[in-house]
Amino acid sequence: ELGWMESVPYLDRPPSPLEFYREWVSPNKPCIIQNAISHWPALKKWTAAYLREVVGPKVVSVAVTPNGYADAVFQDRFVMPEERQMPFMDFLDIVEKKVTSPNVFYVQKQCSNLTEEFPELVCDVQPDIPWMSEALGKKPDAVNFWLGESAAVTSLHKDHYENLYCVVSGEKHFLLHPPSDRPFIPYDLYQPATYQVSEDGSFEIVDEKSADKVPWIPLDPLNPNLEQYPEYAQAKPLQCTVKAGEMLYLPSLWFHHVQQSHGCTAVNYWYDMEYDLKYSYYQLLDCLTKTVKVL
Repeated sequence: ELGWMESVPYLDRPPSPLEFYREWVSPNKPCIIQNAISHWPALKKWTAAYLREVVGPKVVSVAVTPNGYADAVFQDRFVMPEERQMPFMDFLDIVEKKVTSPNVFYVQKQCSNLTEEFPELVCDVQPDIPWMSEALGKKPDAVNFWLGESAAVTSLHKDHYENLYCVVSGEKHFLLHPPSDRPFIPYDLYQPATYQVSEDGSFEIVDEKSADKVPWIPLDPLNPNLEQYPEYAQAKPLQCTVKAGEMLYLPSLWFHHVQQSHGCTAVNYWYDMEYDLKYSYYQLLDCLTKTVKVL
């Protein structure tokens, strides 16, 4: 049930709650769903001009990095972005290339930032996905808004959420690994650190000395170092592109690495996973992998 698929299948319509739970959630299989958000006003309304008008001078949280990698391993640290508070229209100036910057900017704060920081936009989408809420018997824990430059990359990781990822404009490019690939995916513990801007405008990496070490994946799946991580050669990545108007169901515990077209806008819904037999299987696989490496 946690095994490999040859490709990510497409559904041409939203499923019924029972069908979705039985065919996708329970077997922990991803799919791309078409015509699930075609009724959203956001698909037509969310131009840069509209976003500028509706959100405009409001100060929002923006992740800023020198290289486009936030929450990623760099120089033997788990480095988090500078979280800059800036007027949204100044951020749009950078995305629209009206202003140039050597750094990479990304609206990606993942604590339900759509409802917390961009409530003006909620009426253009949905507060939840009704058939998903019915299938799982719960509302989403968070609804997140994403907008950024093409240089912004999300490093390989997994989440304890059932994720419905909806692309409003542009494209998102996902590289996926099923949970069963865990033995081939390297993890290590890293000192957490944060990018901070120094007086000359350059970035420095500052350790979060009081924080515990963070388990993270050091490997870049687009350019894997197979000399350092030979086990990864046995992994079986899936790649898919989610286009405007499409929704990706990304099951809990699936590893994913994400790229995007420039100025891509998206909204995703995080539903807490069930800590059921699938989770127990994954924990067993994780423990066995660590034990074998120690031996």
